[in-house]
Amino acid sequence: MASCRNKSFSTTSVNQFPKEQNAKKISIVGKLKENAQLPIQERIALYHRLKADNFDLYDFGNETELTLYGYSFLWENNLIEAIAIFELIISEFPNSANAYDSMGEAYLQAKDSTKALQNYEKALLMNPDNFLAEDVIQRIKFTSLKALTAKEKFSTVYSKKDYISDLDQLGQKLLAVHPHALKFITKEQFWKNIESKKSLITEKTTYAEFAWHCNAIIASIGCSHTASSNMQNDYHEFSMLPLENSFPLQVRWVNKQLFVVNPMNNADKVKVKDEILSINGVETANLIADIYEHMPAQANIQTYKAQHFNTSFASLIPYALGLPETFEIVVKENSGSIKLHKAQKMARELYDPSITSCLTDLCLEILDEKIATLTISSFNYYEWNNYPVFKSFLDSSMAILNNKKIKNLIIDVRHNRGGSQYPSIYLLQHLMDKPFTYYAKAEFEGKTDKIYGEEIIYPLENRFKGKVYFLMDGNGNSTTGHFMSLVKAHHLGTIIGEELGSNQFCTAGQTLCRLKNTKLVISIANNTHISTAAKFPDEIGILPDFYVSQSIDEYLNKVDAIKNYTLKLMRK
Repeated sequence: MASCRNKSFSTTSVNQFPKEQNAKKISIVGKLKENAQLPIQERIALYHRLKADNFDLYDFGNETELTLYGYSFLWENNLIEAIAIFELIISEFPNSANAYDSMGEAYLQAKDSTKALQNYEKALLMNPDNFLAEDVIQRIKFTSLKALTAKEKFSTVYSKKDYISDLDQLGQKLLAVHPHALKFITKEQFWKNIESKKSLITEKTTYAEFAWHCNAIIASIGCSHTASSNMQNDYHEFSMLPLENSFPLQVRWVNKQLFVVNPMNNADKVKVKDEILSINGVETANLIADIYEHMPAQANIQTYKAQHFNTSFASLIPYALGLPETFEIVVKENSGSIKLHKAQKMARELYDPSITSCLTDLCLEILDEKIATLTISSFNYYEWNNYPVFKSFLDSSMAILNNKKIKNLIIDVRHNRGGSQYPSIYLLQHLMDKPFTYYAKAEFEGKTDKIYGEEIIYPLENRFKGKVYFLMDGNGNSTTGHFMSLVKAHHLGTIIGEELGSNQFCTAGQTLCRLKNTKLVISIANNTHISTAAKFPDEIGILPDFYVSQSIDEYLNKVDAIKNYTLKLMRK
């Protein structure tokens, strides 16, 4: 049985389907949404009437957009409307395996196992690679069958033969699905890495250890959108690692030093700001280097890896050390090793507490009569979903800036890990003073027309005309790279911070593949989006004009070093 499933949309990946509507035609889903007050059957009747009378005016070929429309009801547990839309999709796209898969999911949620089974079996017949449909069918037919959770699989041992076979399959799938798998590594080195991991497999290798080996293979291709997946409770550091195996301190990697920032339940052993020199006999620098080799990042950009480490250190450190039962550290301030208590709580930090000015993804702050800050912590606003929220926020913000005659604007895109091109382009329209093209290349399966961003985009009349300062960090991913690459290419302002975690080149999307024996699920990028800032190298992130890094003291005292530097710079 083949082992990949390519659902035609993703709610988490950047620049993935849906394919943007043909610019020459009106979105039929948009028309249906405009008539949301009508009963669902009347909306479907409207669909058929418009198709019969105005076929050339509306876009009736976008299955993905219709599918997302159906899922918008399914996610709200509005099953009657969801099923009605999926029935429409099946009638309009009778050869679509995805249509039957979606209908199966709706009936499963409606607890109609008979109809769910019928639709999932049709989906699997049309697409034998759909392993999720295969699993659902098995669960419906054999109700006592229960798949192992990630935690249950953690210490499971498979045969050496099975592990080696799965490593070969992993390599083959990465090369077959990813459009640029060998962009940052040679084919020879790629397979050499796989053979190296095979040599580490023993008859006692656990699933958790195997998954860690797989991470190194995945990371070697230099793509932040390709990773072992936590879907279906599969491998993920925090979902799988038992609490007692987690690292029991909150730490932070700052300027190539590892500091304790919260002793947790080890306050009797260490204190805040202690510098850790080694853990279980492994020097800190070597430990971090090994973790970085297992961490996917666009072009292997180090700042992105540092940001990810500072979020997931509690699990990454144990995996890199071979999942030990205890931890002993050596700190600079003391002689001898310190044996730590086991963790009582999983240590984690999602956001840098020194950046506290905006508590939401979008906010505008007027600092004084001349300076304002516009925080854009996400581009995750899609045209088929919540893009109007972003557009409304930006329109109102620009009106305020113009009314108050603000001369200096800070645009803060730190923590922004990407999203849709729509908000990115709309923000650029408020900053550019000439027409521009966003994408130099956009390639993905099923594309037939140009998508939004491939044609000329025009600036808005109410654009900001003062000085602009951009704040960025290693978190900036995918669409953030497109945005900042165009900012830099068009000299839209001064850039402050650290190397961005991405650039003008982005391989995104999502094809889920499952390894045959261990059932480890891999999410592999399957499309290419490149901005028109093609002059920059693909091997590094977008670089700032002024490099500013945060010291451990600034972090602990919640001092926003990058923003403070920017304010001093503009006030000069």
